[in-house]
Amino acid sequence: MDYLIFWEWLSFAARWLHVITAIAWIGSSFYFIALDLGLRRHAALPAGVNGEEWQVHGGGFYHIQKYMVAPAHMPEHLIWFKWESYATWLSGFALLCIVYYAGADLYLIDRNVLDVSTWVAILISLASISIGWLIYDLLCKSPLAANDTALMLILYGVIVFMAWGYTHLFTGRAAFLHLGAFTATIMSANVFLLIIPNQKKVVADLIAGKSPDPKLGKQAKQRSTHNNYLTLPVIFLMLSNHYPLATSTAFNWIIASLVFIIGVLIRHYFNSRHAGKGNPHWTWLASAILFIVIIWLSTVPRVLTGEAKVSRAAEPFLTAAHFEQVRDTVLGRCSMCHSAEPSWEGIMLPPKGVRLDTDGLIAAHASEIYIQAGASHAMPPGNVTQVTDAERALLVAWYRSATAGKPVQ
Repeated sequence: MDYLIFWEWLSFAARWLHVITAIAWIGSSFYFIALDLGLRRHAALPAGVNGEEWQVHGGGFYHIQKYMVAPAHMPEHLIWFKWESYATWLSGFALLCIVYYAGADLYLIDRNVLDVSTWVAILISLASISIGWLIYDLLCKSPLAANDTALMLILYGVIVFMAWGYTHLFTGRAAFLHLGAFTATIMSANVFLLIIPNQKKVVADLIAGKSPDPKLGKQAKQRSTHNNYLTLPVIFLMLSNHYPLATSTAFNWIIASLVFIIGVLIRHYFNSRHAGKGNPHWTWLASAILFIVIIWLSTVPRVLTGEAKVSRAAEPFLTAAHFEQVRDTVLGRCSMCHSAEPSWEGIMLPPKGVRLDTDGLIAAHASEIYIQAGASHAMPPGNVTQVTDAERALLVAWYRSATAGKPVQ
């Protein structure tokens, strides 16, 4: 089997798993936040019960009660909600390795931003993702933890700084993905390193006949609330690689920063409704205004300085057999959209930020050309530029001649 086709399917499998586990994690998170905010409290509640709620679903009725610390006696069957979080992070990290680390020269490194080797870029990536949790955890354990508003403002400042920093380290697409991974790591580490351990301490105390420390539950609740507000921005960042207007424009880091505010506003609306505190419709107006600002920021032209350098991984494609014919095919069939100034009606920027209007850029995107227009008929959409079977065969022959006997990078 062709190595690149196998790698493409491996990427698809990891992405599919990531989406499935993320849906499970986000679904349970949103459900329990809504449940917690909607609990009803009255004098007739049993001892130790903080609130209850009746729900109807699937033709049946559910009666749910919440113990703020724990029940007097541990139930025989206790369900832990943790594997959704762990599996989401692990599958996401696998996808990061498959797409951005294995394809660093294409997706991770922008030599016009920071000219580094593949291994240096990967180490920067790993270090930046890891340090996020350390900074966040220290802030949450500091005296600031007593003031939720001050804590969230400082955390937002950290996120804005990381958004700016990532755009000065990686490609625009990788910058957004890493900001999402930075935030998602904080969220999953909250579950793995604090929420679940605190709950296990409570269970152990109950089994030992001790009274659990109420502070453990309070800490876990704070981290869970943070996760709730961070979820929507992370979803946007994980989907952003499909939208170059977000990732590959001059003020991409500001766009990423504003997305966090929009996510918080939307969650505030739903949390307020679930808690019975009214319908703060102003949050939707504020979100719409911020989204219009984002659209405007994406139209500001980016000043390009110098021609992009050709990576070592791309050089074999420039000297491979058939390159001249391939260049003519790509320029004639693809560059009307994939160029600095697309000529195709309705296209303002090259789709996914991919430009194919120079020899170096064609060589840099060789694997994408091969997959999208050679091994498959995905591009151009509907074959609107009428790429012939002979031309597709030419793209395949060119790619394979450049990679013959060599591992694909």
